[in-house]
Parts: sequence; C-alpha cells; structure tokens
Amino acid sequence: MFDNTFSGRRVLVTGDTGFKGSWLCQWLLQLGAEVFGCGLTPTTTPSLFELLELEGQYDHRTIDIRDQEKVAAFVAEARPDIVLHLAAQPLVRLSYQQPKETFDTNVMGTLHVLEAVRQQPDIQACVVISSDKCYENREWVWGYREQDPLGGKDPYSASKAATEIVTASYRDSFFRDAGTTCVASARAGNVIGGGDWAQDRIVPDFVSSILAEQPLVLRNPNAIRPWQHVLEPLSGYLALASRLCGADGTQFASGWNFGPAPAAHVTVGQLAKRLVATWGAGEVRIDPAAAEALPESGILKLDCSKAISQLAWQPNWDFATTIQATVEWYRSWSEGADMRDLTRQQIKNFEHAASTAGAEWADQSRQPHHSQRLAG
Repeated sequence: MFDNTFSGRRVLVTGDTGFKGSWLCQWLLQLGAEVFGCGLTPTTTPSLFELLELEGQYDHRTIDIRDQEKVAAFVAEARPDIVLHLAAQPLVRLSYQQPKETFDTNVMGTLHVLEAVRQQPDIQACVVISSDKCYENREWVWGYREQDPLGGKDPYSASKAATEIVTASYRDSFFRDAGTTCVASARAGNVIGGGDWAQDRIVPDFVSSILAEQPLVLRNPNAIRPWQHVLEPLSGYLALASRLCGADGTQFASGWNFGPAPAAHVTVGQLAKRLVATWGAGEVRIDPAAAEALPESGILKLDCSKAISQLAWQPNWDFATTIQATVEWYRSWSEGADMRDLTRQQIKNFEHAASTAGAEWADQSRQPHHSQRLAG
C-alpha cells in the first residue's frame, strides 16, 4: 500500500502514546518505516501503547508538545523525512473544564511542531491532524467540505479551527516555494476501534458498562456522527503523506476530509444498539439531564469527495465491519488474548480489504460511464 513510500523512511509521529497514535505507529512498523515518536505518558490504564509494547520497538521520547525547545530538539535529532502530527487534547467535554490547556496544546503545540519543521529543510512532508469539528457547525444534513467556513462554539472545536488557520498560515508563509516541506491538514470523523479507553467516549463507556454489568448511559442518543474505524482515517493520513512526498507533492498541500461512507453517518443511539447486538449483551439507557449540562452538535457529517477523487482514497470497512472489528478487539482483550497479534492481524485484514477495493476501483475507472456506453 501507499506505493511503498514508508519502507526505510524516517517517520516522526507526535502523540504516539494515544489511541490513534499507537495504531499508526504499529502500522508504520509493519510498513517498514523507521519510526520516531513523542507523546505524554499514557493517561489511561490499560493503554494501547503499553499493550502493543511500542516503546521498545522504536525511538520514543516522553515530550509535552507545549515544550517548544524539546519538540525542536527531538525533530532536529530524529531528522525525519515525514512528520505526522497527532498530539492533541482530543476531548470536547474536557475542553470545557480545561479551555486554556486545550488551546495551549492544540494551537500552540501545532505551532511548535511547524516551527520545528521549518528549521529542518530536508523534511519532505508534514501532515497536521485536525478534526471534523473544525467546521462552523450549522447543523446541516449534508457533509462539510474542505472549503466550508471554520469555527467552533466549544473550546475544543474552536481550538481545532485555530489549528487549521495556523497550519494554513505556515504553509502560505514558509512552505509555498518549490523544494520546501509539503504541509497538509487532515480532518477525520468520529473514530472508534479497539484500544481506546478515553473518558466520555461511547465505545470505552460501552466496554466499561459490559464489564461492570451496568447499563450504558447515553447523553445525546439522537446526535448524528460520522463513525469510522481508526484504520480508515489513518489510511487517509498515510495516503496523503505518500502523495506529499511525490514529485507533484505541492498539489496536495491543503486540507482534506477523511470520513466514512454515508451509511455510517448514524445516531449515537443506533451505534449503541449495534454494539449491544454485536457483543450479545448490554443495556442502553438515556439520561436527558446529562445532555443539558454541556451543549454538543446535533448533526455532524463529512463530505470526502475531494480525497476520493484526488487521492484515490476511499472508506474500506462498512459500518457493520467496523463494529464487528471493534467488538472483536475488546472481547479478545477481556479474555486475555495477545493484543499485539490481533492488532497486527486487523491491520493486515484492513490492508487486504483496501487492496481489493482499490483493484475494483481501478477497474471501474477504466469502464465507460453509462452515458458513454449508451452513446456507443
């Protein structure tokens, strides 16, 4: 996959101890990359980073992204070809409790990474990971496109919109000339999958409720979100980085959406019911009072037409497969399985699905459109 871009290349991942960062580093290792990672000490017990024993597999440093000097020193020492910036404060509800820390981490942390990249002219590509919540939410029933206005009513969303503005500013100010680093941003939907234990997320809450034999309590069962397995956006980040490393990389230096197929834009309640049905146990309850405590968006969808048409990227696992893989992971963990083996196997399964879908995609692209066949 990814035109063998990562084999033998030096790739630096910030936020490597997090949920998405751990999956990404494991995948990069399987792709043959020389990985360098930095992040905070895992804040959950258990943690995917520790279960995968990643610290012993590559050069990892415990660095707070808010420490500009340490970030710059590590980037200079690692001499990466590619930087994938995932480090962030990723929780909406926590951003209400810690607004300054959220802005410091998400906005100034991104600036620190970009400034470090600016000092290392040999870096070919830098992908800044943002969020679907960077858009000004208008409760539209259709998906947001990359050119739609940025915004954010809650601190987390506002910090991600600001992250996008900082990234675009650095790209236009310092990385616009030929031969400089190609810088892009990537906006993912609501990510689920095995190994997430963050607070106030529906899948970890569901697993905790199962193990405690307690009902899963929902705040906003009717809220619509773009649910996707963690490997979906990661495949987008890697596809984008691969293109940025190409001879025409500057053409891809912009913002990109990586979300699920339209059928996976479903309500929180529907997701919860599918989790219960797939696990074969559990109960769902609604707590309207919790929904009133902190406001959240009612509808959030992503339009990924740009990535599909220009990167030849596409979602590979449908909603049912996403839920099945997620439940399989947590059930296996609860039964004491070796999660390194299962995580590696799920990555291989995803690669197989992607290669099969890619072949079908290429075959379809060679076929004449319906109107052309009629004309012929």
